Amino acid sequence: MTKLHIKKGDTVYVNAGTEKGKTGKVVRVLIDKQRAIVEGLNMVSKSQKPSAKNPQGGIVKMEAPIHISNLNVVDPKDGKTPTRIGRRLNEAGKLVRFAKKSGEEIK
Repeated sequence: MTKLHIKKGDTVYVNAGTEKGKTGKVVRVLIDKQRAIVEGLNMVSKSQKPSAKNPQGGIVKMEAPIHISNLNVVDPKDGKTPTRIGRRLNEAGKLVRFAKKSGEEIK
């Protein structure tokens, strides 16, 4: 199992692709495929059969996964610029992620 620099709930910046330059919140991380689903980004149209939840069926817009190499976590200090992630021990001796740009801890 590999450690990823992105977790569910992180605000991320898209580096490449059709959504380049946009930011969004990570809804889900697919660890085995090394992809993340970002809220409101990389929208695709999917046809859906009628079901109890959606009795009409039809075309539904949903988020498609983006490869994590195309995502950077947003710096918590200013909330706009992308930054790389490092890991270090905090005062309590717990391993935490920090932003390399500002040095601030990422929750």
